[in-house]
Amino acid sequence: MKKFYKLTTALALSLSLALSLLGPAHAAPDTSVSNKQNFSTDVIYQIFTDRFSDGNAANNPTGPAFDGTCTNLRLYCGGDWQGIINKINDGYLTGMGVTAIWISQPVENIYSVINYSGVNNTAYHGYWARDFKKTNPAYGTIADFQNLIAAAHAKNIKVIIDFAPNHTSPASSDQPSFAENGKLYNNGTLLGGYTGDTQNLFHHNGGTDFSTTENGIYKNLYDLADLNHNNSTVDTYLKDAIKMWLDLGIDGIRMDAVKHMPFGWQKSFMATVNNYKPVFTFGEWFLGVNEVSAENHKFANESGMSLLDFRFAQKVRQVFRDNTDNMYGLKSMLEGSSTDYAQVEDQVTFIDNHDMERFHNNSANRRKLEQVLAFTLTSRGVPAIYYGTEQYMSGGNDPDNRARIPSFSTTTTAYQVIKKLAPLRKSNPAIAYGTTQERWINNDVLIYERKFGSNVALIAVNRNMNTPATITGLATSLPAGSYADVLGGLLNGNSLTVGTGGAASNFTLAAGGTAVWQYTTAVTSPTIGHVGPMMAKPGATITIDGRGFGATKGTVYFGSTAVTGTNITAWEDTQIKVKIPAVAGGVYNIKVANSAGTSSNVHDNFEVLTGDQVSVRFVVNNATTALGQNVYLAGSVSELGNWDPAKAIGPLYNQVIYQYPTWYYDVSVPAGKTIEFKFLKKQGSTVTWEGGSNHTFTAPTSGTATINVNWQP
Repeated sequence: MKKFYKLTTALALSLSLALSLLGPAHAAPDTSVSNKQNFSTDVIYQIFTDRFSDGNAANNPTGPAFDGTCTNLRLYCGGDWQGIINKINDGYLTGMGVTAIWISQPVENIYSVINYSGVNNTAYHGYWARDFKKTNPAYGTIADFQNLIAAAHAKNIKVIIDFAPNHTSPASSDQPSFAENGKLYNNGTLLGGYTGDTQNLFHHNGGTDFSTTENGIYKNLYDLADLNHNNSTVDTYLKDAIKMWLDLGIDGIRMDAVKHMPFGWQKSFMATVNNYKPVFTFGEWFLGVNEVSAENHKFANESGMSLLDFRFAQKVRQVFRDNTDNMYGLKSMLEGSSTDYAQVEDQVTFIDNHDMERFHNNSANRRKLEQVLAFTLTSRGVPAIYYGTEQYMSGGNDPDNRARIPSFSTTTTAYQVIKKLAPLRKSNPAIAYGTTQERWINNDVLIYERKFGSNVALIAVNRNMNTPATITGLATSLPAGSYADVLGGLLNGNSLTVGTGGAASNFTLAAGGTAVWQYTTAVTSPTIGHVGPMMAKPGATITIDGRGFGATKGTVYFGSTAVTGTNITAWEDTQIKVKIPAVAGGVYNIKVANSAGTSSNVHDNFEVLTGDQVSVRFVVNNATTALGQNVYLAGSVSELGNWDPAKAIGPLYNQVIYQYPTWYYDVSVPAGKTIEFKFLKKQGSTVTWEGGSNHTFTAPTSGTATINVNWQP
């Protein structure tokens, strides 16, 4: 039974004043810009750098690559890091409540203007890399980037970079003069190009037809030169490149096209990040309307990174924008995704982005956009808002959804909705960390509750623009009292009266109405809200955020292993930093006990790695299978499932790099460790192991490797 107490008004005012006087640099640990692992208390604002603000005309491209009017949306328009700095310093972002920005990939891109079907195209978007260790001069210099980091951090804003290690730039196998031939440079030194690729830096398997996951990983994404992550030069280069950006002070990474890179390599990449300077990382795995993917969930739960929550995005577009589903479908998505994602609070929610039509498509009805913003900002996950949404930007698919922002007005209703709700993620842990429960529902109305300890937020949305809803029989966790709408009636919400036992008085929710009511109180029993990163090796430091830990060191448990004393490097009421103990690799539950011995809730699915990781390609020949049977890999380390068939790696692939009856898979394994392994066949619950002795292999200490064996009958 958790115990709570309510701050007195005087004490609350004193605390609020003290925090305001301390300023951003001394914010509470879980909300501070210094916390690079936890974004639960943040609101992300996605900025397409070239389309935001031109702060330095001197770095604009010249000639046919540039259109200062931004009429041709396939050319550079002039936006740069100085422009973002200016909007940070003038208060536009902080005034909206934004506490994190996600900017375009900052690396040097190709300079060629590519003509596709008579239309010129440039790398304004940042996704046609040529050198991952240099900056795109159209955005700015390294000094400009450092100034951006400094300006953002001074306002307690985190900086996330887009990072696209799947590919370089468009290339043609038989036309080496096309564009820049996909050439890859290492801080100015040419490593190689797509044509005449004697070092095997790229895949040369044609373009993907998206028919299978394997097809998407080992074939080119459209005409982009697809990097070969099984090549040690590529592997080392990309890991060194991300370390460079981490050293420059970034706070997060958005990984492009994670569905199109080997999963094992990406896990080794995340191990590199988490064992070096861990930052919140989320990947892009596109899901279509009504698509629910077990592979997507598995990746989010086991790769060491979170994902952009396309399942969330597609459903809210159906319900609020397209009217092809109702509130019951929305409830089903929230409940299903909460089960399927081990850390649903770390998935990045959004309503649109640069790869899909903008949400807003009807200038006569802005309320839909305003409602969906309120829903996203008060839901589980980390909300991301696409630049210009607050200005009601519309637009179809790429590049129409990437226009220059038309205004920096701070008076739009959408801007005001974000301004009023974004701060709740820092002030009310129910919004940042809480569970979600439906409290009242019909086809058009959803009232849901977020709760963390005794902290509560109750949100009501009526998407019907013509008919008000009479709400009767509403039960809540709010204590008895009267509650004002946090939005102040901005979306026609009303106040709420709650009686004894949480029974709300009957009320009418206006047509198109949205209201948010909340209650906050201190938490005195240790309660974990977030752990990050969720995957690292023994000795690495992780951050545990929550409430009620107390001021005196207690104990952190990894399973049954207790960590105390100097291995806990920081202990505050809202945050603990602890070194992972020397336990065997595997998945552990984490819990906290305060100095009085009171235990917290359990935070599960934490993976302790055996050690530093490298990516190894395991290949088995002559593994014939029956219809419906697949080949898997198991071995003597936790990364290979510790011989447990249920945790084996796979199913392995057999179509692109090698063909049936040869099977292969790229796997993250402990660097420098001698590993025993075997392959097995699975069909339903039937498992058939290969015969003979265990295969033995010593993984390299760095780079990549391939181990090729024959199936043992």
